[in-house]
Amino acid sequence: MKVAVVGATGMVGEVMLKVLAERNFPVTELIPVASERSVGKTISYKGKDYTVVGLDTAVAMKPDIALFSAGGGTSLEWAPKFAEAGTTVVDNSSAWRMDPTKKLVVPEINASELTKTDKIIANPNCSTIQLVMALNPLHKKYKMKRVVVSTYQSVSGTGVKAVRQLENEIAGIEGEMAYPYPIGRNALPHCDVFEDNGYTKEEMKLAREPQKIMNDSTFSVSATAVRIPTAGGHSESVNVEFENDFDLADVRKLLQETPGVIVQDNTDTNTYPMPIFAHDKDEVFVGRIRRDETQPNTLNMWIVADNLRKGAATNTIQIAEYLIENNLV
Repeated sequence: MKVAVVGATGMVGEVMLKVLAERNFPVTELIPVASERSVGKTISYKGKDYTVVGLDTAVAMKPDIALFSAGGGTSLEWAPKFAEAGTTVVDNSSAWRMDPTKKLVVPEINASELTKTDKIIANPNCSTIQLVMALNPLHKKYKMKRVVVSTYQSVSGTGVKAVRQLENEIAGIEGEMAYPYPIGRNALPHCDVFEDNGYTKEEMKLAREPQKIMNDSTFSVSATAVRIPTAGGHSESVNVEFENDFDLADVRKLLQETPGVIVQDNTDTNTYPMPIFAHDKDEVFVGRIRRDETQPNTLNMWIVADNLRKGAATNTIQIAEYLIENNLV
């Protein structure tokens, strides 16, 4: 299995390599790919050094699978070139997510939709993935009408420049700013760029992507996305109105039985999800499960996941694993 990692020297690319090794993904030949300024550098994978190549070289090498995490512009230009060469691309950018001709996949929910003809497969937004992991089993049983989500997103979701800004601020060092304001001791209600409707692109991803993943437009999602000074891990406060009533014990049981979800919900012992506990883990953690007492059939919960793993690298690799297991590459 010849595997290209496009964006291998970036934050998500580095985590992809780590997750590939951890999960013993069947790599027979690794092709680390990055922009021209990184070509010729070496990266280490499973104790062996590999030389980073450019995109042209990588396409010519005809990998079986290319895992992309190099930004939307790169994906729009290069994913079709890899696909034309016979490579199956799993893309972590926003480039193809809402393209009606491309599948948007969270393996635990809709991998069964994939076929051999899907040569470019989209990985959802990090905040979307953890949201739908918890919502999907509840929607199947109780039928969602409306979801209101407020996110508390780490600086690693922006990238290495933002992580450096936070580290500099903690250390009292003046440096390059990834955000228009300080992030230390602050909260920025501003993830991604603002659109004409007053929402950010991140908020609109949260509104649109769940409907596509779950193949259902009968529910709506309203989002507010906030950047907070944590280094890694995204958190979400979620309010869900259902058509049908629920029992809290049944909700907890349903979530506990959902693959990839861990319930941490015991207020007697102060047990609830936090980014510090989700770090370096692949599961989605759900807690603070309680009834909204202001209106019928409505649930509140708190969802946390490592945005660089299940929110990006791990989900991408799980898609690739599904393709191999089902002889789709």
